[in-house]
Amino acid sequence: MMTRPKTMQPDTRRRRASTGQLMDGIMSLARQLPLTRQVLADQLETATPTQMEFMHAWMLAELESRERSKRARLLKQAGFPQSKELDGYDWTPLRFPVDYGRQALESLDFIDNNEDVVMFGPPGTGKTHLATALGRKACRRGIPVRFFTAAELVMRLLRANAENRLDKELTQIGKAGLIILDELGYVPIDEEGSRLLFQVVTNAYETQSVIYTTNIEFSGWGRIFGDPNMAAAIIDRTVHHGRMIRFEGDSYRKTHALMQ
Repeated sequence: MMTRPKTMQPDTRRRRASTGQLMDGIMSLARQLPLTRQVLADQLETATPTQMEFMHAWMLAELESRERSKRARLLKQAGFPQSKELDGYDWTPLRFPVDYGRQALESLDFIDNNEDVVMFGPPGTGKTHLATALGRKACRRGIPVRFFTAAELVMRLLRANAENRLDKELTQIGKAGLIILDELGYVPIDEEGSRLLFQVVTNAYETQSVIYTTNIEFSGWGRIFGDPNMAAAIIDRTVHHGRMIRFEGDSYRKTHALMQ
């Protein structure tokens, strides 16, 4: 008489259940225990080559995941108004200093050296686009960036001062490797706002980089800040460790407007 082969399903289910419980236990431990190098070194002493390959792949995946999370967090914290990038950017309207060009700017070496960049030219010539694209590139390199319009930053500082948390606000801004100050001179700034803005620029001197976008030449910055002496002090710091890039040509918005 023939006998039926014994079924393996119960054993398979038990193995799957055991594996699932083990995975849950590992995940629970991972949430509780940051890696200790000595413990890791001790475990590696008895690990098989296959186990080492697994741990190596796991750690690489973890580092890559952390980098992705960090870049996403920096991009969100920066406060960019739009997702502008360098791909396809029209560089033809730009006039660089003799000793500084596009390649150097794209390398972000000015951030590494705590230098400033003044982007000067008429509205609509691509200043904000370029400043934003450079800032986003910096974030992807792990550099904290803060983007403000000049008017927005002044209002932010005035509000923080009124609420007795100005020091905290300045400390947060001071953590950025790059500050982008957009549309400087587009909106008048009162005396108190100018003083607070001056404080940000002074704090950044030789410790952070600042990108200014403006349609006002240095000779007109006294009108922006309402105080020629304050303007002169800011210009002095900017010129000492900075470069001016000139934007020429017609407004992109005007030449591509539906209403002609």
